[in-house]
Amino acid sequence: MSTEELPPRESMEFDVVIVGAGPSGLGAAIRLKQLNPELSVVVVEKGSEVGAHILSGAVMDPVALDKLIPDWREDADCPLKTEVKDDRFYWFTETNAIKLPNFIMPPLMNNHHCYIGSLGRLCRWLAGKAEALGVEIYPGFAATEVLYDDKGAVRGIATGDMGVAKDGSHKASFTRGMELVGKYTLFAEGARGSLTKQLVAKFSLDANSQPPKFGIGLKEVWQIDPSKHQKGLVQHAVGWPLKNDTGGGLFFYHYDENLVSIGFVVHLNYDDPYLSPFDEFQRVKMHPAVRSVLEGGKRLAYGARAITEGGYQSVPRLSFPGGALIGCAAGFVNVPRIKGVHNAMGSGMLAAEHVHAALGAGRTNDELVEYENAWRSSAVGKDLYPVRNAKPLLSKFGTFFGAGLGIFDMWCNTLFGVSLFGTQSHAKPDRETLDPAKVHAPITASKPDGKLTFDRLSSVFLSNTNHEEDQPVHLKVADMNLQKTSEHDVYAGPSNRYCPAGVYEWVEETSGPRFVINAQNCVHCKTCDIKDPNGNITWVPPEGGGGPNYEAM
Repeated sequence: MSTEELPPRESMEFDVVIVGAGPSGLGAAIRLKQLNPELSVVVVEKGSEVGAHILSGAVMDPVALDKLIPDWREDADCPLKTEVKDDRFYWFTETNAIKLPNFIMPPLMNNHHCYIGSLGRLCRWLAGKAEALGVEIYPGFAATEVLYDDKGAVRGIATGDMGVAKDGSHKASFTRGMELVGKYTLFAEGARGSLTKQLVAKFSLDANSQPPKFGIGLKEVWQIDPSKHQKGLVQHAVGWPLKNDTGGGLFFYHYDENLVSIGFVVHLNYDDPYLSPFDEFQRVKMHPAVRSVLEGGKRLAYGARAITEGGYQSVPRLSFPGGALIGCAAGFVNVPRIKGVHNAMGSGMLAAEHVHAALGAGRTNDELVEYENAWRSSAVGKDLYPVRNAKPLLSKFGTFFGAGLGIFDMWCNTLFGVSLFGTQSHAKPDRETLDPAKVHAPITASKPDGKLTFDRLSSVFLSNTNHEEDQPVHLKVADMNLQKTSEHDVYAGPSNRYCPAGVYEWVEETSGPRFVINAQNCVHCKTCDIKDPNGNITWVPPEGGGGPNYEAM
C-alpha cells in the first residue's frame, strides 16, 4: 500500500501539544494548566508508560520543583525522600581514591540542598499531578512526524503507524497514526531527539551556536548490605580507568532503603575507536572504593542514555514558527554539576508562561520570540553561564589540567562575575573526533564475573527492553558500503563498542564482514546517532511503546 493509498489519520485539536513526558514536558503541561485551567493540553510519550524511558543519576536540585509544586515535600506520594547529607569528590588511581577537599570546589558544586532519587518515579508522580489538572497524556505513542501549515509553521505532530511489518507491509493489526494539532507545539524529546534534529535543520536553529556535544551515561541500581549503606551520601570521581585525554567519571549515590545508584559518564568526543564505555563502567566497579561497597549486594537495574554536554554555547535558537524546544532537546544540562532536571523543568515552565501569554493575546502558530529572548536572563541561563567553559577546558587540556582550570574559572565567575577565558568554543562534533584505528592499540576487556561485572546482554535483560520484532528496523544506515569501507576498515568497527546494548556487530564471513543490527536490543540511548564517524546511522522512533521499560531509573 503506497502512502497515497493510506487511510487518513484521525486528528485531534488542542491548544498546546507537548512531545515527551519527561521533566520539561510535564513541567510545561502543569504550568500551563496552573495559569489557565481552561487550556487543552496533551502530552504524547513514546515509552510504554510515563518514566519507562527516563534515566538520570539522579541528584536533583529542587529549585524548579519548588516553584512548580511548592508543597511537594509534604506530599507522601512524592518519591523524593533522600536529602543529600554528605558530598565527596575523588581522584581515582587504579588502587587509591584521593579525596579532594570540598573547600576547593566553588559553591555551585555543593549538593547539600539537593535530593537523590529516581527521575522515572518523579515523572510518574508529576504525570499524576498533570492529569489531576486535566492534562491528557498518551503513553505508548511515538511522535514520528512534524506537521506544518501552508505557511511553513509547525501545527502539531503525527504519531507513528502501528502494525507495520519489517518488509513495510501492513499486518492485520495495522493502525494509522494520529494527528495531534495545536496552536503551539513544545518539543521535549530529550537528548538527540529525532524530531528536534529535523526542526534544527529546517529552521537553521543552530546557525549561531556551537556544535552540540554529548556524553553517554551508563547506570545501575544496586541493593547493598545495610551495614554499608550511608543514606544521603553523594560521591563523584574522575581519573582511572579513563586516560587523561578522555573526559568522564563515576557517580555513586546512596538513597532510600539500602539502594545505591552507580553510574559512569564518558564524554563522546573521545578519540580511541577501541574504547568501550560499557567495559570502562564494568572496570570502575573493580576499584577498591567501589568494590568494597557493592560486594554482597544485588544488581537490580541497568540502563544507558545520551547526555547533552554542550552547555550555554551549544544551545540552539529555541523558538520557531509554531513551537519551541525545551529541556534536554535544547541542551540545558549543567555539565560540572552533572544536573539537568532543574533546568529542564525550569525551561518547560518558562516556555509555558510565554505560550500562555501568546494565547492570551490571541496569537497562534507564530514564533515565541519572547521565550528565546528570555532564557538567558532566566534561572536556566544564569545556571549555565558561569560553567560554560568547564567542558571546553576539559576537552582542550585533559582531565587533570582541564578540571583544575574549570574549577578556577567557576570561582572567577562566582566571585567576580567574569571569566579570564571569555567564552571558549567547542572544537567539532563528536562524530569527527575518532582517530583511525591504526594509531591505537586494541583494548582487551576483562571477562565479567557475573557478581560485580556483567556482559551487555545480561544488562539489557535488566533494562526490560522489548520491541515488536516484526517491524522496520529503527536504526537507519544510509550507505551500507560506507559502513564497511570506513566504519569497519578505517575505524575497526567502533559501533560494536560504543553501543551499550550489543545492537551492532561485525560478523566475519567467507564473503567478508557483514554488519548486523540487533535492533531489538536498543535501549534508545542514541549514541550511534551521535558517534558514528560518518554520521551514517540515524536513530528514529520504533513502534510506540518499544524500548526499555525502566521501573526506577
